[in-house]
Amino acid sequence: MASVTIYDVAARAGVSIKTVSRVMNKEPNVRPAMRDRVLEAAGELGYSPNLSARSLAGSRSFVIAVFVDAALTIDHWQSERGADYLSRIQLGATLVCRDAGYHLLIELIDNDGPNVRQDVAAFLAALKPDGVILTPPSSDNPAVLEILDKARTPYVRVGPERAEGLGPRVHMDDVAAAREMTQHLADLGHERIGFIVGEPRYGASQARRQGYLQAMEARDLPVAEGWVRQGDFTFQSGLEQAKALLALPERPTAIFASNDDMALGCIAAIAEAGLMTPGDISVAGFDDSPSSRFSRPQLTTVRQPVAEMSSVAAKLLIAQAKSNDPPERPVDELMPFELIHRASTAPPPR
Repeated sequence: MASVTIYDVAARAGVSIKTVSRVMNKEPNVRPAMRDRVLEAAGELGYSPNLSARSLAGSRSFVIAVFVDAALTIDHWQSERGADYLSRIQLGATLVCRDAGYHLLIELIDNDGPNVRQDVAAFLAALKPDGVILTPPSSDNPAVLEILDKARTPYVRVGPERAEGLGPRVHMDDVAAAREMTQHLADLGHERIGFIVGEPRYGASQARRQGYLQAMEARDLPVAEGWVRQGDFTFQSGLEQAKALLALPERPTAIFASNDDMALGCIAAIAEAGLMTPGDISVAGFDDSPSSRFSRPQLTTVRQPVAEMSSVAAKLLIAQAKSNDPPERPVDELMPFELIHRASTAPPPR
């Protein structure tokens, strides 16, 4: 049987080819009755729009790309922070793309590689995406931004460190979130609060460190030498840095790790030392990953709206592709965070 074409659907529905195209591309300003008629005819004929044909018919590719840091290996994505972060990025953007008739494509970007410009340029030339969602650290990479600007490919930066840039950004206030979590620990009565910084290449790491220091200064609490430790967002780094904190002559009564995996490493280190969480030392994390709810005790943490941020980013790109006009000024979407109080934090021991 010959494949069903848009001409067949138009003939069955008794409408123009342009009307069928507008319905299939989910464009606005189509009367509901007309849309139902076209969809019914398409269903009766078993018609499915072809992505390549749709691309050839207009200037859109119906593809949204997400740039993900290739420095995080497959094993790292599966076992550490990346798995949950990437799955939430995909979830939020995929739902929006599906509703709009778009396809979502994940592309690994070697942000520190010598050929990052050539790799990004080759990708854009081959796929011609209608837009790109940039996740850290691509969202702050000057080389990536330069190539996207030269190619005139719209992009949205998710969670960038810097505000400047031609493209819109969707982000949360990491400084404020870390400040509020530190204040929560101080409100419980903790005066000796240690902090574990995340991967240095990510702007959020330093933003969360800044929030911690701001809260400590505002409460007039000291930050003793050795209380701020450098991690890399992995469970192992949280384990090692927590052991270093526990070995201090005057150890903290609470540890705030700038992501959940490192916080879980802290809980493990405390248990290995024969101590209790939170009876001896309270622990707080950041992300609200699934592991934060499955740990024992369940982890007090900051919930960041990753899926919501990628959803907003995809909506911005698809809207721009439909209008074919850039926004008058860069969009800046600030998303809310939430402190999640669970069992890993309590007042310090007497």
